[in-house]
Amino acid sequence: MNPEDFLDGVRQEQQTELSRLGSSKSLYADTGGEMEEGPVLTAIADTFHHAASTFESWTDEADGAAGDLFASVADLAGEQYGTVAGELGDHEAGAPAPLTEFLQGLDTEPERVGGVVGWALVVENKVSQAVGFFVGQAAPQTASTFRDVRDAVESVVDDAADAVAAVCDSEDDADLAHEAAVGAVQAAYDDYFDTLEDLGVNPKPVC
Repeated sequence: MNPEDFLDGVRQEQQTELSRLGSSKSLYADTGGEMEEGPVLTAIADTFHHAASTFESWTDEADGAAGDLFASVADLAGEQYGTVAGELGDHEAGAPAPLTEFLQGLDTEPERVGGVVGWALVVENKVSQAVGFFVGQAAPQTASTFRDVRDAVESVVDDAADAVAAVCDSEDDADLAHEAAVGAVQAAYDDYFDTLEDLGVNPKPVC
């Protein structure tokens, strides 16, 4: 399997969902409509806290390319959590989001590696919005911090796609990985959609 083809397939299937998850409305949903520095930092910190815990729990059940990926991404998520939580000074994690719950339900290595791809695609978009938010808040140092966080997450996308190619020995494995990556994006999108509706906001762009 070609890693680039795998990524292209996921991105193409979830093009609309990823686009909307990379919009300002996504940050609005994540903060429950509280577009202020504290809630934005808390939302991103929660994302990394639960990701680090989830990926760490997978490391003891995997070896080879999958094990290396899970360990690496768990460390990265933990480091980024420390960076973001450091901006808060004090952070108590909230309940896991539907994206995390989806990941926690994955069982096989192809699914879990595919799930990392989906997670990274979603979080890359969300952190990009945080960069824009802090630029708009005239907080250049915090915006710069989030650019570094975004770059770290972007590296996971390619690393996870490479791991998918290494782990998937059959077409069935590749299908499992694809479905998990798409499912992770969809779980985040469904949460975005439902939250905005609850907040009385139209989840779809108005042209």
